[in-house]
Amino acid sequence: MKLIAAMSGGVDSAVAAARAVEAGHDVIGVHLALSSNPQKYRSGARGCCTVEDSHDARRAADVVGIPFYIWDMAEEFHEGVVENFLSEYAAGRTPNPCLRCNEKIKFAAVLDRARAMGFDGVVTGHYATTKQGPMGKTLHRAIDISKDQSYVLSVLTIEQIAGAIFPLGDTEKVDIRKEATARGLSVANKPDSHDICFVPSGDNAGWLHDRLGTEVGPIVDQDGKEIGQHKGAYTYTIGQRKGLGLSVPTIDGSPRFVLKIEPKTNTVVVGSREELAITAMYGEKPVWCGPSVTSTPTQGFVQIRAHGQALACTYYFDGRQLVANLESSLLGLATGQAMVIYDGDRVVGSATVCETSA
Repeated sequence: MKLIAAMSGGVDSAVAAARAVEAGHDVIGVHLALSSNPQKYRSGARGCCTVEDSHDARRAADVVGIPFYIWDMAEEFHEGVVENFLSEYAAGRTPNPCLRCNEKIKFAAVLDRARAMGFDGVVTGHYATTKQGPMGKTLHRAIDISKDQSYVLSVLTIEQIAGAIFPLGDTEKVDIRKEATARGLSVANKPDSHDICFVPSGDNAGWLHDRLGTEVGPIVDQDGKEIGQHKGAYTYTIGQRKGLGLSVPTIDGSPRFVLKIEPKTNTVVVGSREELAITAMYGEKPVWCGPSVTSTPTQGFVQIRAHGQALACTYYFDGRQLVANLESSLLGLATGQAMVIYDGDRVVGSATVCETSA
């Protein structure tokens, strides 16, 4: 097959490209330039779209022995990921930019361009697996659960999964580094990327303040009584306990937690830990990674964080929203996050959490 290897400059994508070549595929390496001015994004090894990363990707491609190109995806990244991040926070939601990047850039934009150029698919260093079966090609967890990235890949459609190749899903991360060393790849011991690549300081609240401004508003309890003030409702998230700066303590000294963010009134609502408990979540804009979910309640698992625990649930699609009823209560869930449904290790689909209930 003719394949494009998306090379971030890290160890995982370098080994994935090397394995694709060894498997006999015709491969070219591509690094995605996500900013017209890379200095605005992270420097050093903490990000995934720096100048240093592009150099590392080029060196890895030379070692693997494949052609290497840099694709300018800055405009698509800004519109599909950065602007979405800002608008979601402004609406009182907590987005996942890495998930949006996989959806809008690494697979939608790159795979579309690859197919238009006559390539059969895209190789990436994500930790996930695919299987071919009666339902077609399906997405599954990686063997290395600590590195599993099926959660952030849950936004892929059936058509995108068909064109995606994940060569690392059957290998532990520690063995990938050993393999990279044996292959002579200089990125063998390069640290993994962390945090949000387009927030240079790592200070999400400060970055949001600079772009959305500072608008003081009330922090109220469940009865609507003002007990403090905030400097931007969008800098808070559901379940937050620290940094509230409340002027009125509780009678028994117990802490308060953020229960709700109301952007229209610029209000943050706080309450007790117990009031965070939910037993059901509802997701909009569902994406199915296999056969569509029906209205018949089905036993499965739902995961709400990239490396969080999968929670037993009953799920179904009511014709408008993906619904997951939990077998045990969960303390706090921010709208804007992804709810990902699993059938064992298979990814059923995902949706963006728009509502929860106790």
